[in-house]
Amino acid sequence: MIALRGVSKTFDGRRTVTALDNVTLEIPKGDMAAIIGPSGSGKSTLLNLVGGLDRATSGEVAIDGQALGGLADDALTRVRRDKIGFIFQFFNLLPTLTCFENVAIPLHLRGWGRGRIEERVRELLGLVGLEKRLEHLPEELSGGERQRVAIARALSVYPPILLADEPTGNLDTHTGADILALIHDLHDRLGATVLMVTHDRTVAASCPRTILLRDGRVESDERTGA
Repeated sequence: MIALRGVSKTFDGRRTVTALDNVTLEIPKGDMAAIIGPSGSGKSTLLNLVGGLDRATSGEVAIDGQALGGLADDALTRVRRDKIGFIFQFFNLLPTLTCFENVAIPLHLRGWGRGRIEERVRELLGLVGLEKRLEHLPEELSGGERQRVAIARALSVYPPILLADEPTGNLDTHTGADILALIHDLHDRLGATVLMVTHDRTVAASCPRTILLRDGRVESDERTGA
């Protein structure tokens, strides 16, 4: 489902910084893997390349057999829209929109009709346990509830790939554990391929596969049996 072959990413400024250095990885369909490593090891850069938010300097990133590097911007946008859901650490909800409206945004962009959107949004918010929060604004929700809305939005088109960047990093321990359990439950029920960046060893240990990055390279790639 996800393949990186000899992928490097450099950033040029006053000096050249190598964020990823010749990384090769395969993430099969339905797999769930945690990416760990110290700050600056390339974790978020890798996730951004897989998600089509950035382009590799060299090497190839492919989603479902389709190489992303040669795609025009419009085609890359369609890949992100149809195949990838993003969960971010800081929720990224629009503060003036209700829960319902935040989750509905991707569906409006796809041109769905009002009735179909309402049915899907109610289904998704029910899936994450927020069926009674449809008309609440983000400021009226707890941190955990906001992250649940963000997860519902990420799942709006039931994408085959779910990318999570520190999904529990901005939450207290108890709420973070609830969100992690929800992600695992959705993975089991929907069969999505999940790639999750985390600095939390407990979060990583809950995943059946852990990939350790250091200095932009894969230092280890282990099955944990979780």
